[in-house]
Amino acid sequence: MLKEHSTCLIIFDYVCTTNLLYVSASSVKHFNISERKILLRIVDVLSAIVGIYVFSEYHELSYFDIQQSDVIWYVLLSFYILLFGTIFEIYDLQKAESRFKIFKNLTLAILLTVLFFLLTPVYTPSLPANRIEIVYFFGILLLSIFLWRIFYISVITSPRFYRNSVIVGDNYNPVEVKKELEKSDPHFFVRAYLHTGNEAVYGMGEDCVALAHDALESFVINNNISEIIVTNSFKGVDNKLARILIPLLRKGYSIRSYSHVYEDLSSKVPVQNVGNDFYCYFPFSKSHNNKLYQTFHRFMDIIVGTIGLMFLCLILPFVMLINLLFNKGPIFYKQVRVGKNGKHYLIYKLRTMVKDAEKKGAQWATKNDARITVFGNILRKTRLDEVPQFINVFKGDMSFIGPRPERPHFVEELEKRIPFYEIRHVIKPGVTGWAQVNAKYASSAEDTLEKLQFDLYYIKNRNVFLDLRILLKTFSTVIFFRGQ
Repeated sequence: MLKEHSTCLIIFDYVCTTNLLYVSASSVKHFNISERKILLRIVDVLSAIVGIYVFSEYHELSYFDIQQSDVIWYVLLSFYILLFGTIFEIYDLQKAESRFKIFKNLTLAILLTVLFFLLTPVYTPSLPANRIEIVYFFGILLLSIFLWRIFYISVITSPRFYRNSVIVGDNYNPVEVKKELEKSDPHFFVRAYLHTGNEAVYGMGEDCVALAHDALESFVINNNISEIIVTNSFKGVDNKLARILIPLLRKGYSIRSYSHVYEDLSSKVPVQNVGNDFYCYFPFSKSHNNKLYQTFHRFMDIIVGTIGLMFLCLILPFVMLINLLFNKGPIFYKQVRVGKNGKHYLIYKLRTMVKDAEKKGAQWATKNDARITVFGNILRKTRLDEVPQFINVFKGDMSFIGPRPERPHFVEELEKRIPFYEIRHVIKPGVTGWAQVNAKYASSAEDTLEKLQFDLYYIKNRNVFLDLRILLKTFSTVIFFRGQ
């Protein structure tokens, strides 16, 4: 019995900790989310450079002379393509499969790429005497990358590269697990499931079959399955299932825990499955007690806070004038929020609601809220109402990046209804954050639960690179008016 239990724990320890994808001759090849994003970035840059080279072979382009070009030109051009491509979301995999969306966003990204490249002194070519070459330059970049993206949509996103999986385990809801996994990635499909009792479950769809224990191995081998996902918690799998999974593991098939796959696909922590296995599912980020990271984070907060205050001084006269005409009343409002370690502080914002908006008590702000003024709606969509919070960032009450601060009344309510909600308060709240750039505006406890999963993902994984991603996605949020 002890030997059987040890076997279960050993295989589940592997499932819980590995993030590697083992590929054998018998398993189908597919692109993970990170691999597809890297592929898009690399080939975008190569397509642009090859496009310039091919055009130069058949038509003289003095602005970007291949024969006399400097390496720094290519480096800078690549940087601008990747920077504005990220801001305009051409590396968002959902949008990358739409020809219309990718053409629209790519046009905007290349337009700014060319503009910034032209205006960068010293490290770019001298402006051409014939200005039509600037139009050629723009057209070459746009056409080269767009043709590659058409190939990507036609070939790389075809069924041959789909990520087919099987979910196995005890006492889980196959319908819910399948739904959560597939909605996070358009190329991810659950083809079969195995759970206690082996009975079929209504709602799984015709393309997803119920498996018995003795049918798992043959189904995986014969149906191009790339990975097996184990839904059990830290208690492990039973010995019967372990005996089936070990041969598949030896054949090179990937076996991973549901929590790891869910996080990889959705960039959220599966709060509903944490339960009593908190430390298995939610180890704190290595940056949590990293003094160098903390010092760098505070230094950047001071820099960003200073820039934000300068921007506030710049826009304040215009806000005062428009407020006087269309939004009569106080310009600013202060409100108590919950900060790090549950400490209360006053947050500063530009007023977006009518006066006495909460005379009947605290209320959730909702979409198309009648209390929001016309000018206030503009401030919210452009996120300009958040600018005074840089006062809080400069003072140290907040960070530029972190979970959004909530009001004490709602915090007390949410802590009772949502497990692990109080974990948000182990770090400073932020002006922007992983939840703000990925989730919709929270107008209910259900919306707050989804945002909490993003917040916990940030707390668990935060580092300089994730902070940079949030910064770039914040630009996208503002540009595409997702302020509500």
